[in-house]
Formats: sequence, C-alpha cells, structure tokens
Amino acid sequence: MIQRVGVIGDVHSEDELLRAALGFLQGKNLDALLCTGDIVTGPGDVNRCCRLLQQYGVATVRGNHDRWFMQGTMSDLPEATSAEEVTAEAQQFLASLPVTCTYETPAGKLLLCHGLGDDDMAGVRPHDYGYAIEANHQLHALWGAREFNVVINGHTHYHMVRTFEHLTIINAGTLKRTHDPCFLTADFQAQVVQFYKLHGDSTIIEGEAFNLPPGK
Repeated sequence: MIQRVGVIGDVHSEDELLRAALGFLQGKNLDALLCTGDIVTGPGDVNRCCRLLQQYGVATVRGNHDRWFMQGTMSDLPEATSAEEVTAEAQQFLASLPVTCTYETPAGKLLLCHGLGDDDMAGVRPHDYGYAIEANHQLHALWGAREFNVVINGHTHYHMVRTFEHLTIINAGTLKRTHDPCFLTADFQAQVVQFYKLHGDSTIIEGEAFNLPPGK
C-alpha cells in the first residue's frame, strides 16, 4: 500500500523542469513517484527525460504522444519528436510504458493513467459540467465499475481535483512551460493534494491544496 506519492504530469520533453521537480520530490519522504506520460513532443531533451524517469524510479504510463511516436504517426505536430533524435535506450523505455498502473492506498484503489482508463484521449476538465459530463462515457464507465476510488491522470494539461461521489480524479497537469507547469504530492492518509508551480528552470513555489474525501 502506498500512502504518500509525488506525481509528474505530462512531461513533453521539458527535461530541465523534470529535473527540478524530481529533485524537489526526492526530499519529501514519498512512497512512490508517478508520471502520467506524454514524455515526447516538446522543446527539450527526450533522452534526458527518459534517463531521469528511470534514474528516479518513476512509475510512468504511456501517453497518446508516446503512442503516436512509437507508431510513427502524427509526426507533423508542432515540436513533434523525430525518431532520429531518440536513442535506442530511450526508445526501449518508451516502448515499455504500460497503459495503466494500479495501487492500493488508504483512500482506496488508485488507477494511474494518461486519459481515463485505457483511453489515452479521454479526460475531464475543471470547467466540464452538464452535457460535457453526461456524455463522458469513459468517466461513466470508471464511475459505474466502482473498482477505483482515485484516478490520477493527465492529458488535458488542466491541474485539478474533482470528486464524483465515490470517484476522485486528480489531474497532475503538465510540465509544459507554456501551460502553467506544475506537479503535486498526494497524501492519502492525511487526505491532502498539494500542487507546486514551476517558474523558470528551477524555481518552485507552493500552489493550491485540495482536501480529499475520507478513505473508503
């Protein structure tokens, strides 16, 4: 069972911000480090990002950009990572990423994924209400299965904590520096999620904190 975790959202090749976030989290007495994927497609060094994630033992799931990279598709996207710039070791790491990971916590069973479950293109945003929630079939499938109490994801680049009855979704946001870069710690015993904001290449300041519902 894991009680306290650090979470990195979508990386998007931001190797300097990843280094800063992991260095900060290393001193926080955490049970695990998690990452929601999208390692590729960005301005920085993908190979260094892969090395850092491995060096710090970060449990990382595959994002849609990682999937596209391995499939050789969507290569015309802005800042798309080309196969030529990625080492064989980094490609092997990207190919090994699972779609999801599961953990036991004091708050109940946790699902780590990129989007929602096996769908790496799905998500919930802070401003989704009404029809946007009613038509979100992936959200309803996770909620209806009642297998998980906590989902940690990324994809949307919106950091948030939202609870739908027994299901709490924690979106870790992104390290992409043009999209309000941040990361988080979650204490499932104390029932608190704390976000941290990144400025420049290494300045970290405390951001929003959210209370989690009582453990199940």
